[in-house]
Parts: sequence; structure tokens; C-alpha cells
Amino acid sequence: MSRISTVSRSKTSTAHALLRRLRDHGVRTVFGVVGREASAILFDEVDGIDFVLTRHEFTAGVAADVLARITGQPQACWATLGPGMTNLSTGVATSALDRSPVIALAAQSESYDIFPNDTHQCLDSVSIMRPMTKYAAELQRPDDIDDLVDSAVLAAMTEPVGPSFLSLPVDLLGSETGTEGERAEATTPAKPFTATSEGWQEAARRAGELIAVAEHPVLVVGASAIRSGAVPAIRALAERLRLPVITTYIAKGVLPQDHELNYGAVTGYMDGILSYPALDTLFGRADLVLTLGYDYAEDLRPSMWRHGVDKTTVRVAPTPNPVPRVYRPDIDVVTDVQAFLTYLETATAEVTPKQPHDIAPLRERIAAFLSDTEEYSDGMRVQQVIDCMNTVMAESAEGDGGTIVSDIGFFRHYGVLFARANQPFGFLTSAGCSSFGYGLPAAIGAQLARPGQPTFLIAGDGGFHSNSADLETIARLNLPIVMVVVNNDTNGLIELYQYMGHERSHDPAIKFNSVDFTKLALANGVESTRAGSRQELLSALRKGAGLGRPFLIEVPVAYDFQPGGFGALSI
Repeated sequence: MSRISTVSRSKTSTAHALLRRLRDHGVRTVFGVVGREASAILFDEVDGIDFVLTRHEFTAGVAADVLARITGQPQACWATLGPGMTNLSTGVATSALDRSPVIALAAQSESYDIFPNDTHQCLDSVSIMRPMTKYAAELQRPDDIDDLVDSAVLAAMTEPVGPSFLSLPVDLLGSETGTEGERAEATTPAKPFTATSEGWQEAARRAGELIAVAEHPVLVVGASAIRSGAVPAIRALAERLRLPVITTYIAKGVLPQDHELNYGAVTGYMDGILSYPALDTLFGRADLVLTLGYDYAEDLRPSMWRHGVDKTTVRVAPTPNPVPRVYRPDIDVVTDVQAFLTYLETATAEVTPKQPHDIAPLRERIAAFLSDTEEYSDGMRVQQVIDCMNTVMAESAEGDGGTIVSDIGFFRHYGVLFARANQPFGFLTSAGCSSFGYGLPAAIGAQLARPGQPTFLIAGDGGFHSNSADLETIARLNLPIVMVVVNNDTNGLIELYQYMGHERSHDPAIKFNSVDFTKLALANGVESTRAGSRQELLSALRKGAGLGRPFLIEVPVAYDFQPGGFGALSI
């Protein structure tokens, strides 16, 4: 992986060496909150790395997560010792379950004063972080910093990709390191390393035979297929053999939104939201399910595709199957998804194109649902909000660009079903961890990753206000993010579960006092407005898309709870 170069190294600080090594691995931004380790590191020691100060460490972790997801390369976040590190841990957990190669860094007490739970602000940070990271270590000697960063990057970029963590004692961070001599050159993989099972080609050949004889095969695509660079090959296979493509939340955009073979993203809430047997329509006639880059954490459960006729299943993934109890495929192909598709192209060269099963009734139901023009006295409906966002995103994005980010809540599942996504990771949500408050920091990461494209955020009042302090960060960075806060003064998803379990709600567990989010935005330097109808929202979205600076729109909403239709959530 690494080569030895004859780059000489004179003495320098560990902080300088750390930032230089991160830069060597392609890191250009460190998000975070600095504490007393500022005596050891200023974050201007190396040209080419910017420090983005956030209001909360969770924001730093999620922003790094999304920037890493979109760029496909490691990104970094920072926290101070003790509570800063524990605040950061939720962002680290997010990148673990949402599969992003994040390099999480935290200061630690001086090396001579590390007595966890006894020293001021001192916790055993490596032990705290180890269960949710691919690699966790504490710096013991300044001269080891390059090796530690290299190990962290290698682990983070091995499937399933995820975070690595380094604990950095303050005194060592400020000490001298390096001697004249040779330094190993940092080499960052262009895409994640994968496992490969012996004889995978034979398994792939059998998969090709199953495709040949299947009447209604479908492809189910997860995010690791995107990470492998397999999107063009998936599109080519689908179009050549006429195979419908169904995706997890986060793999929306593998096919363009309006592609005839794009059968959409799946959520267990879809039957209930649509009051329609959507899962049966999508999967009922399918006799072969080929999962490409499938990841159980992305919340498309095998029970969701088991509707209808008996099915043969093929799993293609870059890691051994971690959940055989819930998904035991008939054929398991452990290899890089791109490599599998390259092999399959030859293996299926003579296969006759299929006749995709008809989902016209489902598409008609979705179209009717989105075209709802009724004006409701208690607030807009979420599908109306998303339809307006889709309309303005299509107007403002060049080509297939643009990103819609969703925070966590009941509205998120409307986004999974209806939000526009014409490029990989064109729709972003916390699919694996479902981290409440994800939306605002994720929008920061998305806009920094795609500065020439529009970023729209939809967030509920609960999740948005749980992390709303970083409105100031968006204002300070002048990021042109259009934020839509759908407000019903309620944790709506929890209210749904109350109805599902008890056929009633209990307000003290779900209801908030009202917050004027337009004034909150203004207090943080963000222009804002309120919209209560389709026309007002379209007008506001168009204004926000054209401003070139942050803009917040508060939209009163209400849900028509139909507690039936959510059986897929309990299987």
C-alpha cells in the first residue's frame, strides 16, 4: 500500500505532523470544537487544511460523515477531552452505522496524568470509542503519529467502511517529533478495500444462470454498490436485461428519478403512508431478488421482499454476511460489487431481456398522493412539502445535480418515497443510525462536498431544534442551504408509534411548546419566512434557491394518522 520516499523530515511538532499526514491522505477539512489543547495545536500549522468550528461536536461528526460519504475519501472531526469526546461519540456512531470513513480525533489529558475517572476531564476515550470504530488507539510516542494516521485510514477505508479514532494527549500533541531520514509516503485507496471469497466467480456464474431462467428478477441495491463505483454498471445491466432497480434509503439515485426501471426506495412505512399495498406491488411477482451491496443496517429488511411468490435470493456484497439469521441467501457472492458486475456482463451476454413486472397502479397512487392540492386548515401535508421541494430543486439544479437532505422523523419516510434523487447520494439521511438532529450538519457536509449544487434540507421541529445552534455555523460559512422546517410542535414519529401500540397518544411524551423558527433563524443571521400553502412554499423555495446564502422556511404541517398498514415494521 505504502511506498518509501526519500522525503527528509526535520524536527517539527506532533500537531504539525498530524495535520500534514491527514493532508497527505486527502483530508482538506477538520470539523470540530477545540478545548485547552489549543495550547498545542492551532490548526494553521499546515497549508491545505481548513478547520471548521461547529457549535457542537455532534455536528462536527455528522458533517465529516457526509463529506466523506459524497467524496468517497476519509474526512476528519475533532473534539476536546472528556465531554467533548463524549459529545463527538454520537457523530462517530452515526458514521459507524451509516458507513462513512471518518477519522475522529480527540485530545486527552497529559500523558503523565491519564487516570480515567480520577483525573479532571479524563475518561478512557479509547475504550469508549473502540466498540463503535474500526480502529481506536492512543498516541504513546510522538514519532508514531504517521503510523497511527495510516492505520486509522486503512481501517476506515476497509468494508464495511466506518470511523477510526485517535486519542491525543495534550503534552505529546505539542511536543517535537521527527528526525532526518526517510518517511513512508501516504497512499490512500481510491475506493474501499473489500473481502473476496474463494470461488466467487463460480457463485457469480450460478447467479447469471438464475437471472437467465427467472421470469421477474429484481435488483435491490445498497450503498456499498455506490462506494465500489458500480453505478454505471448497475444501470447498464438493468437496461440491457430490463431489470427493475429497488434501493435502500441511501442508495436512491442509482437510477434517475424518472427512469422507467427505477422502482424506488423501500421503507417499511410505505404501505401505511400510501394506504396501499406497495410492498406487495413491488415484490409480489418477483421470483429472483439479487441484492447488490446489501447492508441490513440500511433498514431494508428481507421480510419486505418476501411478499408474494417464493423467491430465490442472491447476495453480492464486499463483506461476509453478518446477519445469516435474518438473511440467508441461496447464493452468497463475497466480492467487490463492481468486479461481480464485470464478470456478470459476460456470464449473461446471451440472456434474453425480461419483461419487468407492472407497478403502474403504485406509480399512479404516488402521483395522486403528490398532486394533492387541497388546502388544510391545520397545516400542509408532508407530501405537498416534498413535491414543492422536488419542483424547485429540478428548476434550480443543473442537470442531475442537487441534494435533498432529510433529518429523522416520520416525514423522513415521505422523503425516502418521494424526494428527488438523480445522482448517487442525491438524497441523504441517517439510514443506519437514524441520528436525531442529523439534518442540519448533514446539509453542511453536503454543501461543502458539492459547492456548485443546491442543497435543500427538510427537518422536523424536534430534530432541527435539538441541534439548531449550528444555524450560526451555516450563517458564518454563508452556505446557500435552503432549510425547510416542518413544524407540528410534536415528535410525530413517536406519536405514530403511540397510536400503533395504544390507539391513542400521550401528549406529555411528545408535545412541545411552540418555537418561532423564523425568529430563531434571524437571531443566528439567517434570513427566513413562513409558508402555509403550496403557492407560498413554492415562492419561498424559489427565493431561497436564488439567494446564494442560507434561507429558512418554516412550514406548519399536520399528519393524518392511519395506524394501520405498518405491519412490515414488526417482522
